[in-house]
Amino acid sequence: MAVATPPYALAEGTVDAVVIGGGAAGLNGALILARSRRSVVVIDSGSPRNAPAEAVHGLLALDGTPPSEILRRGREQVRQYGGRVVHGEVVSAQSAAPSADGDLRFTVTLADGRSITARRILVATGLTDVLPEVPGLAEHWGHSVVHCPYCHGWEVRDEPIGILATGPASIGHAYLFRQLTEDLTYFTHGTNLDEDSRARFAARGIRVIDTPVTEVVNDTDGALAGVRLADGQVVARRVVAVAAPMQARTQGLEGLGLPVRDLPNMGRGFASGTPGTTEVPGVWVAGNATDLVAQVGASAAAGALAGADINRMLAIADTDAALQGIAEASPKAATG
Repeated sequence: MAVATPPYALAEGTVDAVVIGGGAAGLNGALILARSRRSVVVIDSGSPRNAPAEAVHGLLALDGTPPSEILRRGREQVRQYGGRVVHGEVVSAQSAAPSADGDLRFTVTLADGRSITARRILVATGLTDVLPEVPGLAEHWGHSVVHCPYCHGWEVRDEPIGILATGPASIGHAYLFRQLTEDLTYFTHGTNLDEDSRARFAARGIRVIDTPVTEVVNDTDGALAGVRLADGQVVARRVVAVAAPMQARTQGLEGLGLPVRDLPNMGRGFASGTPGTTEVPGVWVAGNATDLVAQVGASAAAGALAGADINRMLAIADTDAALQGIAEASPKAATG
């Protein structure tokens, strides 16, 4: 049974950084900042993308660990170094008036009315998978309906797998899943499949069906049993793989004015540089919000890079403020 989180005060005064998003990228960024003795608050909406999955795979030393356990440990470690992790949904984030010494300020407001002022922001909101509107597909998402051959491939090896095409990206998807099973069927589902790809599929023993899919069919136990076609035929499958378009979670962040970019055949994410820098001074982005295909390990690493870069820039700002304070005090000392 879910336990409601009390609406604790976010923090007193201005914090060094607010991290929007409590997944691998956000928590690792916060960990780096907290270990650098920065005051940091993580705003966690509690809705990670990989929540339906039973385990995280392909992550060295943690392969097979449930996503919830990785996040639990991450939150605990951030708090161990003085960082705060609070539950909440961000409804607005925007620039605020700078400090007296000219340093940047941002205001982040939550749905319950709480707000916090921060010197810097790390956006790590993750993304949403936009599934095809096929009845029954979403209920199996993260289990028998999968997207990543590296996240789920070993677990579905040798099963009868169907590729539900969403566009050109699904062609490459098919080759990767063919590595995992000899029983692979490609449902074009209204997308174009050129003759060269058809020949290459035939060479690998990949069956192609052009009749549109109308629904996912379950067995008597509720497990995925196949897909029904527009002509009424049911094609038995135990797994359906979908290269679903991906969209960064941008809700509540419009006020920051962060640029976004469209990635061909993949989706849309925030634009950012290598350490997560953006065109908006004082705002960084890490994880799936900017790198749509990053797995948990890559997202965590990106969060660490962003956290370190934020700390570096804060150190420069701290030094600038100290110099300014000395300069302002010098004339007074000379005339005292």
